Amino acid sequence: MHFINNENSSFSEKLEQLNWLLISLIIALAFIGFFMLYSAAGGSFRPWLIRQLAFFCIFFPLMIFIAITDIKIWYKASYLFYAIALGMVIMVDVMEQISHNAMGATRWFRIGSLKIQPSELMKICTVFAIARYFYSIEAENIGRIKFVIPPLLMIFVPVAFIFHQPDLGTASILAMVGVMVLFIAGVRLWKFASVGVALLVAIPFVWHFLLHDYQKKRIFTFLDPTHDPLGSGYNIIQSKIAIGSGGMFGKGYLRGTQGQLDFLPEKQTDFIFTMLSEELGFLGGVFTIGLYGAIIAICIIIATKTKHQFGRLFVIGVVSIFFIHMFINIGMVMGLLPVVGAPLPFISYGGTIMGSMMIGFGMVLNIDLNKNVDIRG
Repeated sequence: MHFINNENSSFSEKLEQLNWLLISLIIALAFIGFFMLYSAAGGSFRPWLIRQLAFFCIFFPLMIFIAITDIKIWYKASYLFYAIALGMVIMVDVMEQISHNAMGATRWFRIGSLKIQPSELMKICTVFAIARYFYSIEAENIGRIKFVIPPLLMIFVPVAFIFHQPDLGTASILAMVGVMVLFIAGVRLWKFASVGVALLVAIPFVWHFLLHDYQKKRIFTFLDPTHDPLGSGYNIIQSKIAIGSGGMFGKGYLRGTQGQLDFLPEKQTDFIFTMLSEELGFLGGVFTIGLYGAIIAICIIIATKTKHQFGRLFVIGVVSIFFIHMFINIGMVMGLLPVVGAPLPFISYGGTIMGSMMIGFGMVLNIDLNKNVDIRG
């Protein structure tokens, strides 16, 4: 395989060679988020927009820094990143005195007024570790069971701790992303089928012994929101009303009644797409989904053009995180999926999700820049 050395490019040359179309699309999504957070606060920069702008100003330069730094540095540090993230997830799970509890779940570190959710970072760091692992073994060994066990442990150890927090949504997303990367790496389909059958057999056990009451209630609410319209079904009912009332062109920016009159809960995070659809209508929603689709398409093109397995798998892992979050968030606010904690990337309020996505796309940009580089040379 022929590789091209890109290490001697100057700082300005690397900046020029970055995929500025991808960067522009990310900026466009972030600005949609800024406008919607301003609307969610009733036309005010506080409390959400001012913080989101600060997050963006911190993490956007970090994304560019990651993109132009020698890819070998990130490759060699992959396992270290994974170990640090896993350590943070375990600490959140077992050390309640330094963690923040919300809605019955312990998911965040609290440092002053700042909250950090390690499980979001865990997704990116797991992709780092798995991509490096499969790049370090011979292609003919990928199909052997003993070589599949280590990446499975890399996935399901953090999944178990995140599930215990409890955070079923994030644990499920991490598991789905891990399976996607394994599939792209070349793990045989029959192995996935075997795991799928085992999971189906385990459903009764999981339902009776592992799921919490509120998680069961979410599933019942998904099947019939009208069963408890003022309780567990309230969020999704209000969300459907808001989306339907937006029509084709929307009620106008800052004029959405469900959002502005506070009928819509969590409008700055999980249900921000609902408010967008109410105020900007079907066309605004389709435009936003189109931006997501364009980013996904560009990432898939980058993955197909990358010569080394590390880059291909990492890009697929990041785009899987991005797509699954987008798909679940939009699906749940429309009542097509159960309500889980899945923020809309770059649009929902939150520093950890923005930071983890910026880190991920910084590496995607780096891989695009070094798609022909021998990173082990």
